[in-house]
Amino acid sequence: MSGADRRPHAENLLLTGGHSHPFHETTPALAAILRESGVSSTATDDLEGGIAELATGRFAMVTVNALRFGMRAERYAEQRARWAYSLPARSRAALRDFVAGGGALLAIHTAAVSFDDWPEWRAMVGGAWDWSRSAHPPLGAMRVSVPPSDHPIVAGLENFEVIDEAYGFLDLMPDVVPLAVSSHGGADHPMLWARRFGRGRVVYDALGHDARSYAHPTHAEILRRAARWLTSP
Repeated sequence: MSGADRRPHAENLLLTGGHSHPFHETTPALAAILRESGVSSTATDDLEGGIAELATGRFAMVTVNALRFGMRAERYAEQRARWAYSLPARSRAALRDFVAGGGALLAIHTAAVSFDDWPEWRAMVGGAWDWSRSAHPPLGAMRVSVPPSDHPIVAGLENFEVIDEAYGFLDLMPDVVPLAVSSHGGADHPMLWARRFGRGRVVYDALGHDARSYAHPTHAEILRRAARWLTSP
């Protein structure tokens, strides 16, 4: 199914860590899948230090599999001291310039919730969590529909069911074209899209709550294809 090319041809900076998700499981699982498409990952939970390394020219791609946000809602009051986060201006500029200048960005699941005090992050990814309306059903079995498409990330793939969180009611950019959707709350919600930001390529994958999601063969295939599309000339 995968047609994987295991020869490393691109370096990926994998930013990880944060609140309430098993990143210690999902980050190694994601890195292993990406490697099957020739993308070798360096993972770090030091977001600022990692982003600073983008200036070295070593990395062709950056992946955000992290949940780092401002925690301004009162329900997070007891957790702010440990987890509240705002990406510094220098890191924002470095990440923006990397992607706009031709680098690749893979944003996974909680990346849409992260950096919620940085409006340009939504413009880069294509969508972001809206604290006034975004939501998801409880973690569990969800159906993902793959509309007919000739996009190389999803061409020929069938609908599937996976254990995950179906993010919905995100604040989307107007140019988002869903490559996969899931339905809840009376609406269809994009689970996957691919787009451009400046000269860079961007993929957002709303799936990936825990290791079970990465073990699903169709989701893994989507990620392998996404890696190849993101790092292709």
